[in-house]
Amino acid sequence: MAAINTGKVIAGGLLAGLVANAFDFVTNMYLLLPDWQALATAHNMDPAAMNTPGVAGTWITVDFLYGILIVWTYAAIRPRLGQGVKTALCAGYLLFVAATLVLFGFTMMGILTMGLFVKGTLAGVVSTGAASIAGAWVYTEADAPAAAHAR
Repeated sequence: MAAINTGKVIAGGLLAGLVANAFDFVTNMYLLLPDWQALATAHNMDPAAMNTPGVAGTWITVDFLYGILIVWTYAAIRPRLGQGVKTALCAGYLLFVAATLVLFGFTMMGILTMGLFVKGTLAGVVSTGAASIAGAWVYTEADAPAAAHAR
């Protein structure tokens, strides 16, 4: 079995993160902006505080790390499931479902509204799918060490 190609995980993860950032920017700054503003008001927060450079930088970083995790997961499961779009989507949606379960818990606590949760989840399905496919497109296996071939 070939080793995970760390360089390609990083390269694919950065592309996946770029795709996720593009989708998330459009989703959150245009489609969900009224929902985020209403949520901030309901929780006595300044809606402008949600769009500071520090907050934006945090979410940009999160999307790049998410992309790297998606591609690492793709690389880890690829030997069992094979390369391609199906495996890329399995990798991405595995992580997406884990995060979505946590967000659902916050929704049930009243931190997020159900409408925002549902809209964000639907947008996340698209964003994660596109990011997963893009990141997996870059990934290739590392060459196995010569000693491994001798076995």
